[in-house]
Amino acid sequence: MLEITVLASGSAGNATLVRTEAASLLVDAGLSTRELTARLDVCGVEPREISAILVTHEHGDHVKGLAQWTKKHATPVYCNRRTAMILREKMEDFGGWNLFESGAGFELHGVAVRTFSVPHDAVDPVGFTVSCGGRSFGIATDLGHATTLVIESLRGVEGLLLEANYDEGLLEKDTKRPWSTKQRIQSRHGHLSNGAAAGLASSIRHAELTHVVLGHLSRDCNSEELALAAMAPVMSGAAVSLSCAAQDEVSPAIRLV
Repeated sequence: MLEITVLASGSAGNATLVRTEAASLLVDAGLSTRELTARLDVCGVEPREISAILVTHEHGDHVKGLAQWTKKHATPVYCNRRTAMILREKMEDFGGWNLFESGAGFELHGVAVRTFSVPHDAVDPVGFTVSCGGRSFGIATDLGHATTLVIESLRGVEGLLLEANYDEGLLEKDTKRPWSTKQRIQSRHGHLSNGAAAGLASSIRHAELTHVVLGHLSRDCNSEELALAAMAPVMSGAAVSLSCAAQDEVSPAIRLV
């Protein structure tokens, strides 16, 4: 059994819970320790049950709670070397660092973890696939475009958390963001639009892909309706559950059995 629960997804904080019969892992810790604890409680998980935290990259919305969490709970942290160099400047060295090379794979309590580089404006950002019991789930939530490596890394997963950050029309009309910020968002090292997310999903669509969760939706420049509408045509005729992860509440769990 492989169960995935998105605790939060968006520019205000990101965290995803991965559970099996033997382990509970966190992918990113972008909420305060108090909020992470509260959302884990909704899932029936206590902080001491978290076996490890996997970090995609060093941006605050993915690591905001990491320093306080590790100070309180000393949960082992898995990230690549360049990300660790940035994080260690802001954290006490608690002795729980576990470093991997981007592109490497490793096993945690029976969960096979594969890492892959993604194009984003961070020092060495990665996505993950996690596999257990013959089931696999991919996580790619901050990337400017879908490289061949990203597509091949996600090919064959049965569940996917995929960024659909913005609607191109809404971003163009947005008055809160300066043009330079819009350019960064739309760049090849920024974020995926709804259309780009749909294109990526279309590239990896296969008969066993049963769940696609769209994440990191912009509050101002996107909506669940627009993101799902962009994705629906490329999944037409497939037995795929489409949904959007929430920022302010725990999303429904996805169980792959």
